[in-house]
Amino acid sequence: MSFESIDVFPVTARVNGAGHLSLGGCDVVDLASQFGTPLYVFDENTLRLTCREFVGEFTVRYPDTKTLYASKAYINPALARLIHEEGLGFDVVSGGELAVVTASGIPGGDVYFHGNNKAPQELEMALDVGVGRIVIDNTYELGLLDQLARARGVSQDVLLRVSPGVDPHTHAHTTTGILDSKFGLAVDTGEAERAVLDAIAAPNLNVVGLHFHLGSPIFELEPYSIAIDAVLTFARRLAPKGLELREFSPGGGFAIGYMRDRLPPAIGAYADVITSTLKQRTADLGIEDPTLVIEPGRSVVGRAGVALYTVGAIKDIPSVRKYVSLDGGMGDNIRPALYDSQYEAAAANRMLEPAAETVTLAGKYCESGDVLVRDVDLPRLSQGDLVAIPAAGAYAPAMASNYNLNPRPAVVLVKDGEARLIRRRETYQDLVLADVLE
Repeated sequence: MSFESIDVFPVTARVNGAGHLSLGGCDVVDLASQFGTPLYVFDENTLRLTCREFVGEFTVRYPDTKTLYASKAYINPALARLIHEEGLGFDVVSGGELAVVTASGIPGGDVYFHGNNKAPQELEMALDVGVGRIVIDNTYELGLLDQLARARGVSQDVLLRVSPGVDPHTHAHTTTGILDSKFGLAVDTGEAERAVLDAIAAPNLNVVGLHFHLGSPIFELEPYSIAIDAVLTFARRLAPKGLELREFSPGGGFAIGYMRDRLPPAIGAYADVITSTLKQRTADLGIEDPTLVIEPGRSVVGRAGVALYTVGAIKDIPSVRKYVSLDGGMGDNIRPALYDSQYEAAAANRMLEPAAETVTLAGKYCESGDVLVRDVDLPRLSQGDLVAIPAAGAYAPAMASNYNLNPRPAVVLVKDGEARLIRRRETYQDLVLADVLE
């Protein structure tokens, strides 16, 4: 398999002399032998290059751009430090994500806190660590945050998340900018205007701007320009009522390639449409250029991660389907079961062999829907072979569970032929640590 034309694997992916997949200069067969499977392998070069590309492509077009990594895609202390070294801040959506980020040494001021139902304890935690911005999602949170900030004698900088009513044409479960969504303050109903005016009037809140997020992954560019126009027009209408738009965030949602025949626009293409629309519409509306805040998540870590599995049981149903079962599944990657997500796959220890049959890669979990890849052409596999699924760095380890009481996989970071364990494999003992017998 040639990687020159396949943009779903990390940039360092190669086939070595043994016919094995190599990532970051490491033979994945050796990685599987050392760390076991299932195993998630992150390529450091791909991570750093992608961070630099986001920062570079946006700032060259719009210098006053702030890039935040959307931690929900997957966060880990080692990755947090690496991403922060590349100049990115963080957006978090829970107290847990905030705890990991701050425990990694990231200053609170470099963090934006999102979420549609932040608990009082989470808001208190955010205030106590001094997060840079809290993104208000609803009127309940607005009043609660003002009260909590007043009790601490502080004024908290906030953005308000508005819903512009724009459909990005992605999966229904990941579309968030339409009217019928649990997220955000709807512009069409007047809710957003009332909330903005209430926030401006709140004595312990400092409104610095507006945020929206359309959904993910977005392969089309036009929804961004339509939504930016709608939200800036809304902002201009509220300017005489006290809204000063110092920051403007169109969120993230930038897509990655999961299948080699469906690759997303380049990062520069997203940057082009977002920055050009922002500059044109602020000029047209007489709005002073705000700081642009973007929030890539999946697009930073997705391509950098590869999942490795070992082949176990094989079930051949003549004239129907051949199931090849792997030692992982929906417990470490629920996306195929949840979103009907599609992935490529490769026989990682037999990369030079041609495809010989069409198989379905099934997981080990006790669910019929536990299928990772359907109808993929691979060499004839046997027990003990190694399967690699690329573009697995986003939302797979982040959404991993202990379903069927299976321990979650280990995670390694590779670079220049060296592998570093950044999350150990869970043990059976880990599974009962939180249980109380008496």
